[in-house]
Amino acid sequence: MNIALWVIQILLALAFLVSGITKAIRPSEKLRVEFTELQPGVIRLVAVAEVLGTLGLILPGVTGIAPALTPVAAAGLAIIMVGAVVTHARRHEVKSVVVNVVLLALTVVVAVGRFGPFPL
Repeated sequence: MNIALWVIQILLALAFLVSGITKAIRPSEKLRVEFTELQPGVIRLVAVAEVLGTLGLILPGVTGIAPALTPVAAAGLAIIMVGAVVTHARRHEVKSVVVNVVLLALTVVVAVGRFGPFPL
């Protein structure tokens, strides 16, 4: 199970890193068009949280420093995914909702697994 959690953590880290960097470097004008209900600053905050969550999923396990941060990072990313599900559901974006629900489920699996029976 430890290997499965590592595989999930790496896949989540890649997904959130790409998502976070994409949101962080996108011009504010494009963010306003894409996310009309949210301010660009909020999107940038989410982007930073996603990148920091990525670091929290991987670095504690690799370095052995503060390994308790991995499940905390996963739980934080799960909270972000709840917001993403709600936002995309309001916009009737079914594909995005499905992707976000899958990411939510995977972050919960990592959080529960690393908090519980398979800590780093």
